[in-house]
Amino acid sequence: MDKLAIVVPCYNEEEVLKIASLTLRDVLEDLIHKGKISDDSYILFVNDGSTDRTWELIEEEHAAYPTRVCGVKLAGNVGHQFALTAGLITAKDMSDVTISIDADMQDDVTVIEEMIDKFHAGCDVVYGVRKERKTDTFFKRTTAQAFYKFMNLMGVKTIYNHADFRLMSRRAVEEFSKYKETNLFLRGMIPLIGYRTDSVYYDRKERVAGESKYPFKKMLALAFNGISSFSIKPISMILGSGIMIIFLSILAAIYALLSYFMGHVVPGWTSLILSIWFLGGMQLIAIGLVGQYIGKIYLEVKGRPRYNIEKILTGSGTKDA
Repeated sequence: MDKLAIVVPCYNEEEVLKIASLTLRDVLEDLIHKGKISDDSYILFVNDGSTDRTWELIEEEHAAYPTRVCGVKLAGNVGHQFALTAGLITAKDMSDVTISIDADMQDDVTVIEEMIDKFHAGCDVVYGVRKERKTDTFFKRTTAQAFYKFMNLMGVKTIYNHADFRLMSRRAVEEFSKYKETNLFLRGMIPLIGYRTDSVYYDRKERVAGESKYPFKKMLALAFNGISSFSIKPISMILGSGIMIIFLSILAAIYALLSYFMGHVVPGWTSLILSIWFLGGMQLIAIGLVGQYIGKIYLEVKGRPRYNIEKILTGSGTKDA
């Protein structure tokens, strides 16, 4: 029977951690009772350098349920994508299948059973996909839809309305572990693995407690990271814009010469200034965008560790990494 690990990245989640632990333990017990997973399946909480009591609560849950609740303590805050990666890589050698889910319990845990069923049917990756976004504000819903459409336009393969609620088999996680880049965007990386996939659909709930750890600024940064990590189309667009501007400049030069020889010279201070501003802005955008790509290359070639694990709590005891 397959051993399941539910990986839960946590950053300042003291208000929801006990609720998440209880909810996920109930899910595991139900699946074990139905004979769909092994009795040694567990939850793996990953503490992403929290500044509140998150890690203390993880230790308390582990002490109360040593074989059911495990934990990974990162030495510092590295961000959601790195924390999730740390959890997946840690669970890889201790489980046959992993499911990643956020601690806020907005994702519907009742579809976990359906994920397991699809895994048993031969799928290596099962995506949790939202049916709709009625609970989101108009602004969030509009920007999210624009994000997915723009990503597809840029050539980045993503699953529409899917975040990081997914099942992965051991061999899928092993394949994912071969991706060594520093600029992580899991929603774009997992589809690259190429094994058999499927999706389950659910309605996203309200957050049970606490505040969102992904404000608009972080979501915007994640979107840009995804685009720049998987596509060079923005640079190609700049090249295309430059060619178009040169073509328009040639037309403008021809028009200016014709006007000069025909004696219809018109003072063009305004058009000249606007042209300078426009071209100056284009140049700054182009330099900045190219600089972002160069910066990513700089981060990649240094080859620094993506995270540092300080302590691991497992069913066999506690060990320092």
